[in-house]
Amino acid sequence: MATTTLHPAAATYKSGLYEWLTTTDHKKIGIMYVVNSFIFFFIGGLLALGVRAELAQPGLQFLTDEHLYNQVFTMHATVMIFLFIIPMLAGFGNYIVPLQIGAPDMAFPRINAMSLWMLPLAGVILLSGFLLGGTAAAGWTSYPPLSEDRILASTGPGQDLWITALILIGTSSILGSINFLVTIFKMRAPGMTLFRMPIMVWTVLVTSVLVMMATPVITSALIMLFIDRNLGGHFFDPSTGGNAVLYQNVFWFYSHPAVYVMVLPAMGMISEILPTFSRKPLFGYKAFVFATAGIGALGFSVWAHHMFTTGAVFLPFFSLMTFLIAVPTGVKMFNWIFTLVRGQLTFSTPLLFALGFLSMFLIGGINGAFSASVPVDYALHDTYWVVAHLHYVLFGGSAFGVFAGLYYWFPKMTGRMLDETLGKIQFVLMFIGFNLTFFPMHVLGLQGMPRRIADYASGAGWNDLNLAATVGGFLIAASMLPFLWNVFVSLRSGKIAGDDPWEGNTLEWATSSPPPPYNFDRLPEIRSERPVFDQRHGHGAGGHK
Repeated sequence: MATTTLHPAAATYKSGLYEWLTTTDHKKIGIMYVVNSFIFFFIGGLLALGVRAELAQPGLQFLTDEHLYNQVFTMHATVMIFLFIIPMLAGFGNYIVPLQIGAPDMAFPRINAMSLWMLPLAGVILLSGFLLGGTAAAGWTSYPPLSEDRILASTGPGQDLWITALILIGTSSILGSINFLVTIFKMRAPGMTLFRMPIMVWTVLVTSVLVMMATPVITSALIMLFIDRNLGGHFFDPSTGGNAVLYQNVFWFYSHPAVYVMVLPAMGMISEILPTFSRKPLFGYKAFVFATAGIGALGFSVWAHHMFTTGAVFLPFFSLMTFLIAVPTGVKMFNWIFTLVRGQLTFSTPLLFALGFLSMFLIGGINGAFSASVPVDYALHDTYWVVAHLHYVLFGGSAFGVFAGLYYWFPKMTGRMLDETLGKIQFVLMFIGFNLTFFPMHVLGLQGMPRRIADYASGAGWNDLNLAATVGGFLIAASMLPFLWNVFVSLRSGKIAGDDPWEGNTLEWATSSPPPPYNFDRLPEIRSERPVFDQRHGHGAGGHK
């Protein structure tokens, strides 16, 4: 009987691929989260270029009709929020949190793997509408009654596919958050008290609580919307006695805490990077912890500021709470600034992206505070001012934080350094492109340009600003080319990193790069929130106990 013998390289590849696809190692799962998220990031980016190309000048140029435009911008926002930012930050949490608390793995490794594999399945379901007659086209919020109209919402099964995909993504998030909470509370190394945990771990902890409390709420809204569309329900359709504003309340009760789900872990990354590159401890560690918890608590009290113009919410309360939630965020901003003051700054690529995060997120907070004022919100609601605010928070904040974290932990994940020159070229292109894209949208919003439109009058005075925004969008896309080349070259022949190339403070730098499957051969004694710093400098005690 004939037998087939694999070439040794082919056999290695087969076993290696099988090992990755079936792994329960939190590090490999974290890396696959990151890779999966970047795939959807590039898909969402291509959809964004389609939107910007269409709006570069008046008239319909590239997208054949307004309905196709609606599909493209709906899918852009949905992919970027639910398949890039949230899973990307979960991926960093998967990789970093067990290492930072001295644990060998996540508490439930198989559930961790299942949470990962739900995401590409959800992405395929979401985007398959393009091949089946039309994707969802009611915006990423899918407000009824628009999303219940089978002609307006999508010409195919796209809206139902959107609902199904989001329920899958939400289930993945809930399972992941349970896993994080059990891991953090039950698997910390000896000596790792709560107030010795790195800030990254604290932000993931608070994020997990937000996910646990908020995601079931949007799941209920999605199920009710599906029932309305397919099973004769009348939850949200006003023509049959339903209440469309009910959907908005339920949707935003999840989606405003979800803003912090999308930014708190990025804040945690920045809080690890700034002390490392300023050679100082994080200023006000405990204040930062309490501010993080405060954001989590107050995040559930501000959802209706998205609904000021409905006339169905108590305006003074939600306006006050929106201003109030800026206080813990301001505490963090001052903590970051004072961490940098008089520090021995090393302007490596992670620090550049961290500084980009600080400056862009600050603008996003300020332009959001304008909308917290009810009279101002009435003028700016559903204009391009809101588009600018959203992107300064989620791209200027979360995405810059993601790239800061990637450049910072890439050596730990791969054992090789990313090239500094290519990294700085990417940062400059991305920083300029981002501001060129989204800063003009403030002016467009003040001039009255509505969001979600495929065309505009040539005499409205919006032509030049839209063209500038489109050029900026393509510049952001161009900034990804040096990044991709950097990753490709560094994985093949990059500089060997060593165990602790940045002279970091936290436990992930106490093991090899990349770490072994069991994470640690031995752990340093944990007497503060900076155990590796203490070990390096021979400090017996200190820090926060």
